[in-house]
Amino acid sequence: MGFPLGVSASPIVCKAIASSSSSNPHALDASYIQRAAVIADKSAGFTSPHPNFGCVIVTPAGKVAGEGYLYAQGTKPAEVQAVEAAGRDLCKGATAYLNMEPGDCYGDRTAVSALIQVLLNQKSLLTHPLQHLRGNAIRALRSEELQVDVLGEDLQSKTIEGAMKSCLLVNAPLLYRAASRVPFSSLKYAMTLDGKIAASSGHASWISSKMSRSRVFELRGRSDAVIVGGNTVRMDNPRLTARHGGGHLPMRIVMSQTLNLPDVAHLWDVADVPTVVATQRGARKSFQKFLASKGVEVVEFDILNPKDVMEYLYDRGYLSIFWECGGTLAASAISSGVIHKVYAFVAPKIIGGKNAPSPVGELGMVEMTQALELIDVCYEQIGPDMLISGFLQPVPDLTPVIPSVEETSAIDPTVTPYESSIIFFYKTWDPYGAFSNFSPHAIQMTDESGNYLSWPSVEHYYQAHKFWGVNNAEARNCAEAIRSAKSPEEAARMGRTMQRQHPDLVRYDWESVKIDVMYRALKCKFSVYPHLNSMLLSTAGCVLVEASPHDLFWGGGREGEGLNYLGRLLMQLRSEFLGDSSTPDNNPITHQEIEMS
Repeated sequence: MGFPLGVSASPIVCKAIASSSSSNPHALDASYIQRAAVIADKSAGFTSPHPNFGCVIVTPAGKVAGEGYLYAQGTKPAEVQAVEAAGRDLCKGATAYLNMEPGDCYGDRTAVSALIQVLLNQKSLLTHPLQHLRGNAIRALRSEELQVDVLGEDLQSKTIEGAMKSCLLVNAPLLYRAASRVPFSSLKYAMTLDGKIAASSGHASWISSKMSRSRVFELRGRSDAVIVGGNTVRMDNPRLTARHGGGHLPMRIVMSQTLNLPDVAHLWDVADVPTVVATQRGARKSFQKFLASKGVEVVEFDILNPKDVMEYLYDRGYLSIFWECGGTLAASAISSGVIHKVYAFVAPKIIGGKNAPSPVGELGMVEMTQALELIDVCYEQIGPDMLISGFLQPVPDLTPVIPSVEETSAIDPTVTPYESSIIFFYKTWDPYGAFSNFSPHAIQMTDESGNYLSWPSVEHYYQAHKFWGVNNAEARNCAEAIRSAKSPEEAARMGRTMQRQHPDLVRYDWESVKIDVMYRALKCKFSVYPHLNSMLLSTAGCVLVEASPHDLFWGGGREGEGLNYLGRLLMQLRSEFLGDSSTPDNNPITHQEIEMS
């Protein structure tokens, strides 16, 4: 089996339920763990950058009393949902099975507290892959005298190995990202029986069946971004949406060294889905300006290659990347070591052609013994086609999970540790992730009539207020829809999309008031949650930097070129809470100064 199942990447159980057969120890434990992994997978594509979490509560009699899964970052934890579904009475003496250890990303121990309060006797999960969270929940549960068994450590058997594999698979993107510091990347292609992805003329529509294409839409919807090369844009003019397959809409990325791209392309329409073009520094500046005028983001690299692009996407917080490129770019990505999994759709067709392109270009191999072999291969018939999938690299054994900056510097002296006076935060899984406006801390703010309204997060409040107070029914409906969004990510997508598509609905004074809107929401959040206030005050004397590499307004930017207004507002709040604005707190700015910047 290609999945290392060592101690460092193992699930945990609180109390073992008696097996139904002495020849198959822990069979019931394994089945419930696998069930937790199955329901966790329901949120694939929505939870990024968080893991896929599932929780199953089982009574001593073996009855499933409650289930839950994390829908998206910033939403109610799976453990809380399962406890609420089961009810306090059925939780007595019951076992909570999880596919992964709860992650205390927000400093409030919500998930762990839900399990402790009902005194669940048993729990099964994978220890958390992120170093600053790993083992925290296990220690907290054991400190309350709850029995916690770790699968692969406290419980070991062939049956348990199968359950552990399910836990690894459902969170493979996070595990790869944590170990290799690049997003998990899957290469997909459709080819004929004779290994062609297009005719000699370049025509490629359609090789696979409609059913296979629907599966591709589904796979896209589980990814954070889809990558194609310039030739794919020129030849196929793809849309790269997740239509028909459900799921969220991933970012679309075009890699092109020369920017020899058409003026008219579906990908330049960013009304519903954003597009990023990655190119070589200095390439066709006039075309870069043209793309910018369309709302397409252009990112320049000194040398455009898959490794650097993946490192950039890692910095953006992406977990999962879906490659749908031609053979040349596919070969470059494989050679760079950034492709982890392959999906090959094989259609029962023969097209021939000496010059017809193949799915993977030149890899420099001259003997069959050099061929790359897939591991943990799966075969699935989809209509008339065969889908063959497998891993080029095994799911990593996370030892250590994520090297510390000091460890990385010891290995590579060119990597220097961050200065201790600077604290970076970005995604809600960071050690200071609670500083993010996407963290799931509800706030209550007054409306125009002085009535209090509840908002699921700061981001919900911020995005809705783009349309707040506009005397237009559609604008009011948009604000209410954002307030009801299931997650901060969805609220952000809705607000940004509506702003792009209907700028006439945005309040006229938005640019001058948006910082004050964010400030009021942040002040409420850090005022009503004592643990967040303590976390903020603990950073006294440190510079706070929102480390988004692409948001140059609220974040610090890729190379420190951003304005970091979110970090600056938090430092200003910190000074206000400390009650001494004269402290050397990076000279907190006033709202007027921010607006004039």
